[in-house]
Amino acid sequence: MTGTTLTDRALLRISGEEARPFLQGLLTRDVLTLQSDHPRWTGLLTPQGKALFDFILWGDGDDVLIDCEAAQADALAKRLTLYRLRRKVTIAREAALAVHWSLEVADKPHDPRLPALGHRWLAPASPDAGAEAAAAFRAHRLSLGIFEGVEELGQDQILWLETNAQELGGVDYDKGCYVGQENTARMHYRNKVSRRLVAVPLDQADDKRQRAALRDLGLSIELRRVEGLDPALLPDWLAAAIAGEAAV
Repeated sequence: MTGTTLTDRALLRISGEEARPFLQGLLTRDVLTLQSDHPRWTGLLTPQGKALFDFILWGDGDDVLIDCEAAQADALAKRLTLYRLRRKVTIAREAALAVHWSLEVADKPHDPRLPALGHRWLAPASPDAGAEAAAAFRAHRLSLGIFEGVEELGQDQILWLETNAQELGGVDYDKGCYVGQENTARMHYRNKVSRRLVAVPLDQADDKRQRAALRDLGLSIELRRVEGLDPALLPDWLAAAIAGEAAV
């Protein structure tokens, strides 16, 4: 299979005898039970529960591989290093592997956020790797109303649950403490997610709520209040989630 490499993604390897406990105390998903064939989408948050980085975790024996934005890999590694202190943990680039994606390969794991995103796996880069797969995945992902990365989520700007993280499997409420856990849990249990990140046609953009203008796709990514959302603008998975919350 060729032409599946997501060239805008990079991998960090977290290794050492304390690698998993180290990440367990930082991230929104459980790391101790992570397996190689069941990746997990997670976030590294501020103490106030706002998104700093989002990425996908892969188990590799006792190690953990972080599938992240290539443009943010060094910044993420630096941030993790700040938390490492004296722990026996190594944080390094994993250059031997790349992230792959396809809608057609049925024997690979689904993207952990939503099965409709397609299949995702780790392997050496495609011999003819170009930007085509990355562009195709971005367009497909945004057509489903799913956001990622600094351009779309910002940094220290949007609360993790406002990114629709709960609906996309990006948080565990029974894993114990992590950075930003207190406010994230409070919002969940009090049903206080009053704003949502959504994509609307660019000609319907609200400049005051806009987080990013994607002119090549004709979309505006905006943080809008739930009570003002037009269900027709929402992907089915998000519309169903909000309707369920309103009914409680």
